[in-house]
This record gives sequence, C-alpha cells and structure tokens, in this order.
Amino acid sequence: QVQLVESGGGLVQTGGSLRLSCAASGSISSARGMGWYRQAPGKQREAVVTITHIGSTNYADSVKGRFTIERDNAKNTVFLQMNSLKPEDTGVYYCSAAMPVGWGSVKVFWGQGTQVTVSS
Repeated sequence: QVQLVESGGGLVQTGGSLRLSCAASGSISSARGMGWYRQAPGKQREAVVTITHIGSTNYADSVKGRFTIERDNAKNTVFLQMNSLKPEDTGVYYCSAAMPVGWGSVKVFWGQGTQVTVSS
C-alpha cells in the first residue's frame, strides 16, 4: 500500500507557473510508473504526463514544452513544474503510482487531488 498526497495547487493568472508535489508514504523506487492526471469540470480525467521506472516520459500534446515531471526516488516525491499556464489547464490534478503487488500484478494508487485554477 502507498498513500499519495498532492500539494502546490492554487489560483494563478494566465502565463504564470505552479509546482505541484506528490509525496508518497513509502518508497516509490519500485513503482513501475508514476504520473499526473487532471480532470476539468464536466470532463473525463486525462493523462498529463507519465514517467516510467527508467525515466521515460510521455507528455500530453497540450502540455509539451510547458510542463516538466521530476521523479525523486530519494525523497519519494514526484513533482510537476507547470509554466506558461493557460485557462484550459484548470482542473483537479491527481498523482498516480503503479506499484507491484506480487505475482506480476500492478495496482494503481491515486492521491486525493489538488485544484489548479488559471484565470484569464
């Protein structure tokens, strides 16, 4: 079991920056993958960026060049640096971790989310 706690959300103007943090209760070094997802009002949750255990990243086209994910295994924390924010980036941002649970299975854990609001 691992618990994920996001922080760093808030209200920012268009063009501003925020840095989200996702602190895990245990080691994330064994996580097969971690990621940030977001959900805007009335929309489905979508992937923002994922990072594998070997550091490979996959960004949504809408955030490429503006967002950067960092995985710090020593601190059991994943960060999301968000620059040049746009109103369409508004939503609840969730952190996820895909953890091995034995017998070759993986379970995905989610944080409670942190609200990001970008004003125009």
